[in-house]
Amino acid sequence: MPETATAPDRPSSLFARRNLLLLLIGAVTIAAGYGFLVAGSASLAAVLLVLGYVVIFPLALLA
Repeated sequence: MPETATAPDRPSSLFARRNLLLLLIGAVTIAAGYGFLVAGSASLAAVLLVLGYVVIFPLALLA
């Protein structure tokens, strides 16, 4: 039986759309955290930075 030539598969992306969205949300959260830190709101900055670094970025890598 002759083999038919198939079109080469498109290389899969390293991250899916969900991962990229979570990475973007994490980057925005961290940037907002540093912004609040500069503005003088240390407690809100700490919450945003921990949320970005400890929750959102790892979730983006594992999702």
